Amino acid sequence: MPLNRERPASTSSGNDQGSDVESSSEGRDNLTSSSDQECSRDSFTSDSSSKHCTPSSSPPKTLTMDEVIDCARDLSNLSLAHEIAVNPSFHLERNSLPQNSLWKLVRDTVHKAFWDILESELNDDPPEYGQAITLLGEIRETLLSFLNPGANRMRTQIMEVLDMDLIQQQADNDAVDIHGLAAYVITTMEKLCAPIREEDIKKLRENTSNIVTMFREIFRVLDLMKADIVDHEMRNLRLVLHSGGTAVEYERATFQDVLDKMPSALDHTTTWIKSALELLLTNIAPEQTEGQGKEQKVIPGPFQILNTAFLTILRWDYNMARLPETLMADEVRLREIQQKLQQCQVVNEVLLIVYNTIGGPIQGLPSLSDRLKRMTSVLLDGMHNPNFNLDEALQGVSAQICCEINKTLTERSYTSLTPELQAILKGQICSITQNTNPIRTLVEDRVQHFFKAVISDPKPQLKIEQVPAGLTAIKPELTSIAAKFIALINYNRIVYGPFYADIIKKLIFRSSSPAADPPQDTAREAVPFN
Repeated sequence: MPLNRERPASTSSGNDQGSDVESSSEGRDNLTSSSDQECSRDSFTSDSSSKHCTPSSSPPKTLTMDEVIDCARDLSNLSLAHEIAVNPSFHLERNSLPQNSLWKLVRDTVHKAFWDILESELNDDPPEYGQAITLLGEIRETLLSFLNPGANRMRTQIMEVLDMDLIQQQADNDAVDIHGLAAYVITTMEKLCAPIREEDIKKLRENTSNIVTMFREIFRVLDLMKADIVDHEMRNLRLVLHSGGTAVEYERATFQDVLDKMPSALDHTTTWIKSALELLLTNIAPEQTEGQGKEQKVIPGPFQILNTAFLTILRWDYNMARLPETLMADEVRLREIQQKLQQCQVVNEVLLIVYNTIGGPIQGLPSLSDRLKRMTSVLLDGMHNPNFNLDEALQGVSAQICCEINKTLTERSYTSLTPELQAILKGQICSITQNTNPIRTLVEDRVQHFFKAVISDPKPQLKIEQVPAGLTAIKPELTSIAAKFIALINYNRIVYGPFYADIIKKLIFRSSSPAADPPQDTAREAVPFN
C-alpha cells in the first residue's frame, strides 16, 4: 500500500542539512545499548549480520490462514507488550455497556431471567439444586485460578469442600447446605482478595438472608478480584519488561517473527523513510569535487534521514495515509501529540497577532498574557473534532480578546480599542486558518526547527528548554510535548533501529552514483544507529 502524505513546507535549510551531513555520531550512546549499536554497525558496514539485528526478507508469498492467525496473534502480543512498557498508567477496565443501550438492555434481561430461574428452583418443594451446583462449580474453578502454584494446602481444601460429586449426592437426598457452602466461599475469598476488596467481602457477610442475592454478589466480587489479579500481574510484567532491555528484545524479536511470515510488513516504513531521503536530496546542494571542478552528489547520513522522517510525523495526515508499521502501536499517542502541538501553535499565533497589533499599552503584563492564553486555549478545545468550526471559534476568540483588552486598557487609563482596530485584529486572527498566513508560517517553521534541534541533539533534555524566540508564550506546553515525543521516538529507535538501518542502507546504496562514493564524513556518520 503506497504512502501518500503531505510533506512539510519547510524542514531545514541547505546550510543546516550540510552541517548535519558532517555531524558525528558521538554522544548518542545514551539512547541505546552497546549491543544495539553493534547490530546497527554491522548492518551498515557488512552484507551479513545476525538474524536479530538485520531484518530478514523473502520473496512474496501467499499466506495461509494459519500464518495470518499467527501474525495477528504476534501483532496483538506486540501491541500489548508495548503498551505495558511505555504507558505507566495502562490497565484493563471492565467492559461497561452504555446506559440505555440495546446491548445493556439485552444483557440485563438475560441476567435477570437467569437469577429468577435460580430463585424459582430453590423455592420449589423439594428444592431443585441444578443451577446452584453449576454456579458452585464455576466459583470453585475461579477460586482455584487465584491460587499460586505452591498453594497446595488451600487447593486441596477447596477441592474437598467444593467436591461437585459429593454436593450432587447431597442434593439428590435434599441434604445440601447451600448457605454453609456460600459462607465457605466468602471466607476463602476473604483470604485471597486484595485489601481494597475487604469492604466488599464485609458486605457479602452482612447479606446472607437471600441466597440468590448472595450468589449474585459473590460473582460480582469475583469479577473485581479477577481485575485486581490482572492489574497485579501487569505491574509485575512491567517490571520484568523494564529490566535489562527485555521489552526491547521482545518487541524486536516479535516483529521479526511477523516479518518472517509477512515480508511486506515494512512496506509503509520503507516508503516513509524513502520519502524523507528524497526530501533531503532535494534540499542538499551538490559538493564540488576537489581538483576536478565536478559536482558530486551528497548522500545524507542515516541519522539525518531518520530524524527527517520522524519530523514528518508531526505533520502526518492520518486521513490520507496510514502510519509506518513500526509506529502503529503509538498511533494514539502520536495523534495526541500532533493535536496538542497544533492547538498550541494556534494559541501562539493568536497571541503574536494581538501583541504585534496592540503594542505598548499591553506589554509587560504577564497576568493579561496568561488570561488571553487560557481564554484562547479553552475556546479552541476540541478543535480537531470533525464537527468543530475553527472559523467560528476564532471569531469568538477575537471577540473575547477585544473585550479583555478593552477592560485592561480602561484599568490602566488608556483609550479603548477603536472599532477599526478591533476589526483589523479580528480579521488577522481569523486569517490564520489560511495556509499562506505569514504568522502561521513563521510559527510552524520555528516549531519545526525546534523539534529538529531537539531530535538531533545527543542530550535533548537540555535542548528542550531552549525555545526559539516567538514561542515563549507556549514554552511550558511545547517542552512537555517535545519531551513526550522524544521519549516515544527514542524508544522506537532502539527497538526498530536494526530494521531502519537495513532499509536506509539499501536506499543509500541505491540512490548513490556508482561512479562516485559518498563523502568520508557521511560514511562515518552511517556507522552506529540508535
